[in-house]
Amino acid sequence: MQTQSRAIEWPTLALFVATYALWAGATTALWTLSPPLAIVVAALAIGQFSSLTHEVLHGHPFRNQTLSEALVFPGLTIFVPYLRFKDLHLQHHFDPALTDPYDDPESNYLDPAVWARLPGPLKALLRFNNTLFGRMLVGPAISTWALVKGDLAAMGRGDRRVWLAWGLHLPGVALVVAWLSWAAMPAWAYLLAAYLGWSLLKIRTYLEHRAHQAARARTVIIESRGPLSLLFLNNNFHVVHHMHPNVPWYQLPALYFGNREHYLRRNDSYRYASYVPIFRQFLFRAKDPVPHPIFPVEKGGALDQPAELRGGAGIVEERHAGLIAARH
Repeated sequence: MQTQSRAIEWPTLALFVATYALWAGATTALWTLSPPLAIVVAALAIGQFSSLTHEVLHGHPFRNQTLSEALVFPGLTIFVPYLRFKDLHLQHHFDPALTDPYDDPESNYLDPAVWARLPGPLKALLRFNNTLFGRMLVGPAISTWALVKGDLAAMGRGDRRVWLAWGLHLPGVALVVAWLSWAAMPAWAYLLAAYLGWSLLKIRTYLEHRAHQAARARTVIIESRGPLSLLFLNNNFHVVHHMHPNVPWYQLPALYFGNREHYLRRNDSYRYASYVPIFRQFLFRAKDPVPHPIFPVEKGGALDQPAELRGGAGIVEERHAGLIAARH
């Protein structure tokens, strides 16, 4: 299967329009009808917007990246600056470093030596965070604390890129504040919706990656085609996304099911049929320990084929088996 370069990816642009419309409706008319329902719908819209933000940083829906990024300038998600998400996520896409507590910014593992020095209450909190229920309940708060703490330290060292990220984020949040000053939904309800939206995304990220000696086997496949798959823009087909990060969300399922056995060989059958068994097994039970069980993380020679650093973005894309052509 091959992708075609398009000036505009219409499915993504249409979803942007629908998401903004849902968000606007939830914060205005729906709030006057049912505040609890408005919070839930706003959370869904914010979660969908976050998934669309992920599409944008990977080069969608326009060829012009500046035009794409204009779509996510409003700070609907409140907590995370777009540019910080972009930089950290593209660093995460260096597959040999996946799950490394130091080199993978999206890792939930800790260096075992660091873990051993933590106080008991903090260990208990992080163990709770390794259950799915805990990840949804306290995970957004822990992630926000870690991001802000790290960014304040970086800003103190004079990191201009971090300063720029927050400098661009604050006007985007100001647009949301201005909207809320006119809309029916109060600020406290919107903050709750933003938190709930992030909680929903924690379902997707909960077991996306596992500790494994082989980098190719660290990334999951969840064969869901239901509502969560739409909310996550098919990133449950996560090994496909990591192998082809330039492919738009609406092509990932066909790419996977068109060569299913290939991808399952690649990730050593790290697979779930849907999110139902994930909730059943891990809602109140941790899937992984907090200290990394295979530390230090193996990075050398981890990929089966040479990786190509795509210009500027730092995305690693594996070219293999002639399955997909590069999109320029």
